Amino acid sequence: MSQKTLRKGNEALAEGAIRAGARFFAGYPITPQNEVPEYMAAYMADAGGAFVQAESEIAAINMVYGAAATGTRSMTSSSSPGISLKQEGITYLASADLPCLIVNVMRGGPGLGSIGGAQGDYFQATRGGGNGDYHIIVLAPNSVEELGNFPKLGFELAEKYRMPCMILADGILGQMMESMAFNFDPIDPNKLGKFDWAVDIEKNGRPKRKVFSYKGDNLIADVTERAKRYGLIEKTEARYEERNTADCDVLLVAYGLSSRACLEAVNHAKEQGIKVGLFRPITLWPFPSKRLLELAGKVKAIVAVEQSLGQMVQDVKLAVGDKAPVYLKAYPAGGQPEGAAILAAAQAALNGKTDGLFDLQRHAEGFSYECKRDLSLGVQGDRKGGNK
Repeated sequence: MSQKTLRKGNEALAEGAIRAGARFFAGYPITPQNEVPEYMAAYMADAGGAFVQAESEIAAINMVYGAAATGTRSMTSSSSPGISLKQEGITYLASADLPCLIVNVMRGGPGLGSIGGAQGDYFQATRGGGNGDYHIIVLAPNSVEELGNFPKLGFELAEKYRMPCMILADGILGQMMESMAFNFDPIDPNKLGKFDWAVDIEKNGRPKRKVFSYKGDNLIADVTERAKRYGLIEKTEARYEERNTADCDVLLVAYGLSSRACLEAVNHAKEQGIKVGLFRPITLWPFPSKRLLELAGKVKAIVAVEQSLGQMVQDVKLAVGDKAPVYLKAYPAGGQPEGAAILAAAQAALNGKTDGLFDLQRHAEGFSYECKRDLSLGVQGDRKGGNK
């Protein structure tokens, strides 16, 4: 355990990764995660590792593939559109069973979006943004301290199950400064044992090792065999935090920065004699469905709070079934959650109302839309331009 220091979220994450034994980082600049590669550029070499300023996000994730194949604790970081560019490499890492750490400091979207913090990449992270049947472990910190300490957990889980692990943060969390401490001593990767699958210098007559993602005729067997690990992870690795859930009437479900605003709502509710609890998934995959289902049978309503139009809420509904009504308090495209508004939404849900809550079908009531071609503007095949 280190002494408490004041650190910015992105810098705490980068330092935590180095302390956790990361010795290879490849990345490309994008706001709001730029402090991560900046910190790595300054300090990775001092730890005996290598930092590479790649020519693109695509190049960076493929460099991680190569480094991870040697058994080196390897990582990359980016923000939403940059992570989109890395998806092909991530699915190759999953197919090759390579452990690594990927960090997404989310920003508003879709597309280039904005540099404001958001949570619109939940589906991409938890469903697998690339092609094929695969999962990656997804950790969701809600403080600078967790940002600094989760790299160790991420590497350990990635290596335990031979798969990528992602830390899914957001722009506000990456940029904010808080007092924090590391809860582990620095790890010397040179004192860690080697993997029997990792490629390195052939010696002592050992068989040649190969790491590759193409399985050819063995693909069906490979995918179904890997799925056993996924089932084991769902059973044993789900993590969560609870606040005031023992006798609450309304349960808020939120992760990351949104959970902090929800905690403010829980505290205000307690002052007013309203029974509101908080359930915070720490692993987004595996999602802690079993515990959430247990809590759902004891409450009158559940409100999912997230900085998107409603992504995590789908997992909440799948977990809860018909045990309790599920509502959504949405803050899309970089909107920032606020405790008083969340409490008002919780009170509305408790009373069976929808004030301040978002429902896509209700949102579209009375709305019609049809985009039509207009021949008065010319025809599509006209290469001369201009109207008729």
